[in-house]
Amino acid sequence: MKRFSDLFIRFDQTTKTTVKIQALADYFREAPNQDKVWCIVLLSGKRPKRPVKTAQLRQWAAELADMPDWLFEESYHVVGDLGETIALILPNPESTLDRSLTETMELIVELREKPDEEKKEWVQSQWMSQTRNERFVFNKLMTGISRIGVSQKNMVKALAKYTERDESVLAHRLMGNWNPAEYSFSRLILEERKEDDLSRPYPFYLAYPLEAGPEDLGNRDDWQVEWKWDGIRGQIVIRDGKIFIWSRGEELVTDKFPELHILKETVPDGTVIDGEIICHDGQDPLPFHLLQTRIGRKNVSAQTMKKAPVKIIAYDLLEHKNEDVREVPLQQRRKWLEEIVEKANSEELMISKILQEKDWKALAEKREHSREMRSEGLMIKKKDSSYRVGRKRGDWWKWKVDPLTIDAVLIYAMRGHGRRANLYTDYTFAVWDGDQLVPFTKAYSGLTDKEFNQVDRFVKKNTVDRFGPVRSVKAELVFEIHFEGIAKSNRHKSGVALRFPRMHRWRIDKPVEEANTKEDLLKLLDKFG
Repeated sequence: MKRFSDLFIRFDQTTKTTVKIQALADYFREAPNQDKVWCIVLLSGKRPKRPVKTAQLRQWAAELADMPDWLFEESYHVVGDLGETIALILPNPESTLDRSLTETMELIVELREKPDEEKKEWVQSQWMSQTRNERFVFNKLMTGISRIGVSQKNMVKALAKYTERDESVLAHRLMGNWNPAEYSFSRLILEERKEDDLSRPYPFYLAYPLEAGPEDLGNRDDWQVEWKWDGIRGQIVIRDGKIFIWSRGEELVTDKFPELHILKETVPDGTVIDGEIICHDGQDPLPFHLLQTRIGRKNVSAQTMKKAPVKIIAYDLLEHKNEDVREVPLQQRRKWLEEIVEKANSEELMISKILQEKDWKALAEKREHSREMRSEGLMIKKKDSSYRVGRKRGDWWKWKVDPLTIDAVLIYAMRGHGRRANLYTDYTFAVWDGDQLVPFTKAYSGLTDKEFNQVDRFVKKNTVDRFGPVRSVKAELVFEIHFEGIAKSNRHKSGVALRFPRMHRWRIDKPVEEANTKEDLLKLLDKFG
């Protein structure tokens, strides 16, 4: 654990990607093989489910530190990170015990089945045999917090640097479901072997945002242009007579979409299709919020499938007749994909339509109608491009439609987390409903550090009430809020919920009386919801 804790602290002390990659490559060079496997698990988002609730950790830490709950909570709000708060308030260790990362993780996994009293005793004994840095990292492992400090992409870069193997091959090997207890480092990374997991998808290729127009991309005829559909990016994997459905987050979601299971009967074996899973009535796409009603359900009922029917719109072909075809030019992959979709003749499998407008100006005009199509904009792909790994600049671009906007009033504020733990940076916004302000969304990104500091000073000087960590403030500041979509919601007093809300700018020029109204929100809902 000491070696992994040192690695974690090195991540935490730098923002330079090259330094993080080098630190991780050094770790792979020095750590025992099974610790390397667990390190990969932890950095690739495959962490085991948390064995205890965060509320329990807070209670046990406060008890061990002989600290009243109110003081612990106040300390937590100042520090902004639970793992760090616990590491700071605990008494000095009584002894030191340096278990390996593997031993620690195996014990954490076993802890899930223990009664609460045994969990408490074990966690407190771990704290009292760890240094402050080790406690901090141990708490991160216990809570399953994802922000460890290095992305999976950079973890793969470090592995490639250490093993001198191709990044795309390593990224593919780490996809899918695999149990660290069943894989050695050699089997997972080093051995030359055929794919031993039928379900395994390919790493996704992600488009780069196109900020300006596409005119600088050159000849329009060199590019394939499609709608950018608003759903869940996924891969349909059909091998050995079985179907596996993966989301972009590497979650196996086969059971969430039983309508798509028919594709294993209509699509040839040895096929992997990349596309967008969306709600669709057979004629038109349906709002994204209907798809959200299915995502969190353990069991999908017939009634749910009727209210929110799904289809997959195929974008690309990654595997054809059991062969990896990602290096084949897009134009040829598209021809094969069209043949597969046509022969399948299935209502559940559609193909992304290629837009035929002859020039960039005509496509720009087409893009203006994106929301009417329930689309987020356009996808622009080089016809001779291969299917690469991750977000690469040059061959695939996403030209999203301009966001929706509303001017709103800041009414509540909370402290942020991490480096913003001492500042009020998490805000609740409201619009006018008659002479009353009605809250409708929260946002915590979009301002500069200077602006966050200015708003923080305003919050502290203009607090009118407190509700735990929340401050109610004078209704004086107006912000322009950008968002990607709007839907009905019974959970909000305003009756609406926004998708991806963020602050675009502080409207210093606008008096609070001129902020938008609930009626304005409902008009947007009628038009785009």
